[in-house]
Amino acid sequence: MSQENRTERRLRIADPLRDPTRLDARHRDVRGWVLLVSSIVFPGSVQSLFRARRSRLSLGITLGSWALLLLVLGLVLVRRQFAFSLATNPYLLGLVLAVGAAAALNWVVCLLDTVRRVRVHTLSPRARSRFLGAVLAAVLVVTGGTVYGGVMVNSQRGLMSELFASGGAAKPVDGRYNILLLGSDAGKGRTGIRPDSITLASIDARTGAAVMVGLPRNMQNVPFAEGSPLAAEYPQGYDCGDECLLNAVYQLGEQHADAFPDAETAGVQAMKDAVTGVTGLEAQYYAMIDLQGFEDLIDAMGGITVVSEKRVPISSRVDPATGKHGPVKGWIEPGEQKLDGYHALWFARSREFSSDYERMVRQRCVQDAMLAQLNPQTVLLRFQDIAKAAPEVVSTDIPQVQVDDFVDLALKTRDAGTTSVDLTPPEVEPSHPDFAEVRELVGATVAESKEKAEAGPEAQAPLPEPAAGPGPAGGAGGASTPARSAVLAPGAVLASSPAVTAAGGTADSAGGGDSAGAEEEAAICSVP
Repeated sequence: MSQENRTERRLRIADPLRDPTRLDARHRDVRGWVLLVSSIVFPGSVQSLFRARRSRLSLGITLGSWALLLLVLGLVLVRRQFAFSLATNPYLLGLVLAVGAAAALNWVVCLLDTVRRVRVHTLSPRARSRFLGAVLAAVLVVTGGTVYGGVMVNSQRGLMSELFASGGAAKPVDGRYNILLLGSDAGKGRTGIRPDSITLASIDARTGAAVMVGLPRNMQNVPFAEGSPLAAEYPQGYDCGDECLLNAVYQLGEQHADAFPDAETAGVQAMKDAVTGVTGLEAQYYAMIDLQGFEDLIDAMGGITVVSEKRVPISSRVDPATGKHGPVKGWIEPGEQKLDGYHALWFARSREFSSDYERMVRQRCVQDAMLAQLNPQTVLLRFQDIAKAAPEVVSTDIPQVQVDDFVDLALKTRDAGTTSVDLTPPEVEPSHPDFAEVRELVGATVAESKEKAEAGPEAQAPLPEPAAGPGPAGGAGGASTPARSAVLAPGAVLASSPAVTAAGGTADSAGGGDSAGAEEEAAICSVP
């Protein structure tokens, strides 16, 4: 007999924990439960006790996993943004996936080895059935949780890679990040993209104080930023008549795609140049929400709930010969309604018997309902469907490496507040705007927002109280307050995420119209 075997035999004789045959029934049961709990809580500990081969590897994986978890928790406590980086960086998510898979595999192997070493046949009949039930439950919980968590992490990696752009991060311009938010309605039967909702979100990089600049889609004679390929073509602005509106600039860019460095986003670049020329704020990034894609995303969420104050028609197709809709196919009735994707899309898009203003308010209600009702429970239960649908709804050039910065900035915006300025009558006449005055108005609003943020929360204006009132008689071709888009956060999401937050909040409108606007909008629709 070899020296190793003799040593092992002596240990079994001297240590009843290794050899349960020398124990009575009660102590054998206790021994089994102690080994099982030790293996569940600290995989590799039982193997180390038995001096099994590769026990050091198992114990090393466990110690390394616990150390890494504690390190991550410490970093999150010290620096909140690390949590956002972990949730939005595909490489870190890949590391989490690998570590989780290794730890779970090690756990299962150690547990099964522990069951072998317990010698289940030595347990009492009553303890044996309970022991095997506990083992089965532990395996199902850990393996099921690991698989589900791995699927979610992998879905988040795919979402981040597919939704956000590659490349480096941009620095703030004059201390601000400026993101162009576009709401597109490129449904069936519509040629090309003409953004129905145009908003520039200008966010202070230090405080998070945001200014939402709403631009009417029918603004005429818009100038282009200096250096834009279209500035040379239209030195006096886009001034070819009432067909040359701001929302037509997207297609103008597509028609001059060869003049832009990246032909694939020529329309977006043209919109950025136009909005920069109008506001005097350099549009660095964009995020565009396609209302057509909302249908799948809302179905993935399980529907949304809105309160409609008016009947909204579900129209038939337009007759090409007459240019009019056919008979109404159905109605979305007034009151609180739970809408699936099809009906939510119609609620947002329906044009018949309503003004452009009403339609844009309904779009905002749909967007706000999505953000308000995309709660953690919904995300956890429907994450894969949401992650699959999100890239079809949102397109953006925000780079992956900057998503965590913007998520952190969005949280600051909630505290710092949002100020709105709408370039609409009576301050701005969309058909004959004075762009020098427009830029002065925007600049003054930005300065006011910065001053309030630096003065502290006590300087923030209280939220306006929405009051019921008569709805507007009609809109002037979309010249009223545009619906503000929202960037779908990663994961979050999404992540929840996901993204930036919806406009609104503690806003003082530079035109003095927030309180009146809230009353008018509440008379059209709201979110419960």
